Amino acid sequence: MGLTQIGASILTALLVGAWTRGTTRVFFLLALSVLAVFWFQPAVPLRSFDFWIPSLSIFLVVLIWFITSPVGAWRTRQNILGLAVIAGIVILVSLTRYFFPDPILTATTPPRLILVVGFIFLTAVFIASFTYLSRRFVVTLSLVIITLLAILIILKSPTLSLQLSVFFRTLTNRPTDTASALDLRWLGFSYISFRLIHILRDKSRTPQFPLSGSVRDKQTGRLPELSLPEFATYVVFFPSLSAGPIDRAERFAGDLKKDFALTQEETLLAGQRIVIGLFKKFVIADALALIALNDALAVQVRTADWMWIHLYAYAFQIYFDFSGYTDIAIGIARLVGIKLPENFAGPYTKPNLAQFWNSWHMTLTQWIRSYFFNLFNRWIRSYKSLPAWTMLLAGQLATMLVIGLWHGVTVNFILWGAWHGLGLFLQNRWSDFAKARFNINNTRLQSVLQVGGVILTFHFVALGWVFFALSEPALSFGVMMKLFGIP
Repeated sequence: MGLTQIGASILTALLVGAWTRGTTRVFFLLALSVLAVFWFQPAVPLRSFDFWIPSLSIFLVVLIWFITSPVGAWRTRQNILGLAVIAGIVILVSLTRYFFPDPILTATTPPRLILVVGFIFLTAVFIASFTYLSRRFVVTLSLVIITLLAILIILKSPTLSLQLSVFFRTLTNRPTDTASALDLRWLGFSYISFRLIHILRDKSRTPQFPLSGSVRDKQTGRLPELSLPEFATYVVFFPSLSAGPIDRAERFAGDLKKDFALTQEETLLAGQRIVIGLFKKFVIADALALIALNDALAVQVRTADWMWIHLYAYAFQIYFDFSGYTDIAIGIARLVGIKLPENFAGPYTKPNLAQFWNSWHMTLTQWIRSYFFNLFNRWIRSYKSLPAWTMLLAGQLATMLVIGLWHGVTVNFILWGAWHGLGLFLQNRWSDFAKARFNINNTRLQSVLQVGGVILTFHFVALGWVFFALSEPALSFGVMMKLFGIP
């Protein structure tokens, strides 16, 4: 989000928080969130794709609500109104091409109305057909999860994204020689997909989920019953759309259903959080970005001293940038009565790597732990002949590789994930060794070890950022050598 979008989000959140209550508040948040999916989407060189990509986000949200909701739930007044609001926003965005000389809700001119109406009609037919079939096949939810993961892999893989761009350019008679992996930037899909997978995974573990087409009166299980407006607002909630955090549906729905009135105290707390976030992102992070490590500096810088300065700048730039956006999102959400989860808790002050990952991008770490690490651990523990240390190494390596691949399907992100996976394993082994052999009761010595742990952990994380910041392994290893003065 840019400053204009942040300012508009703050203003609309203030108005919604101050003037709306109950169901009205939910519908206003739904409308604003669907609108934000289009407005926040960056421009892409493929014609009208900055309209169709957000439309696909909305399509996935509605589709997954239908296949995970009780049979016939859409017939309630609230859900019919929710469908009308969503369809109305999509049509409204399309209509702007006829009333404004320049695009105001999309990066480029949206497609003609007839195409949009046709898309909505075909979407309705597909959802109705797919929902009918999905009630009769146990594998449906798994197939949808696999589809979401496949889209995520394509978007995160430069090679696959480039090939898909070439395909679309060929399909639309556009020149393919200018195709780029950045042609298909799908705003917020990393977060949207993980929220949807959370819903699908938890629904699949609900014994009462209807797979035979039978009508149920009330769903019980891990997730609460969500209307379409509540569900869609959760998935594409505008403050956390582009940069998280990854909230859980049951927690979000609890806030959404509570009575809320914006008070002066709540406004001040939210405003304070927003100001802190703006300062972090647009003052500190943007200033550090001028000297932060990048591909060009990796080649140009010759001395170890300057290379460490650029690496430190990157380490703090990425923290202040990301945590700043998180602060802004949390502050805006508080204005409408939603208390998004924290994402950072002083990660660079932690004395070991495990504590660092329990305080850095916490909602992603918790999501991976719930939906990958625990499942992987249960699977690998079934091989009882394997030594315990092998299981631990495999679990930590696999988990960190998944986190790395979530950021991008490239060799450097794989190396970054492996760096942290091995680091977590070695730290765990050392902790067990130290506890068994040392009994440190000296308070001063404990303080020295604490400070030493913070310094060591920070530098281990900072060295890992070399792989994260650069595009090629050769550049990363070259920087590592320069940092330690190796010619």
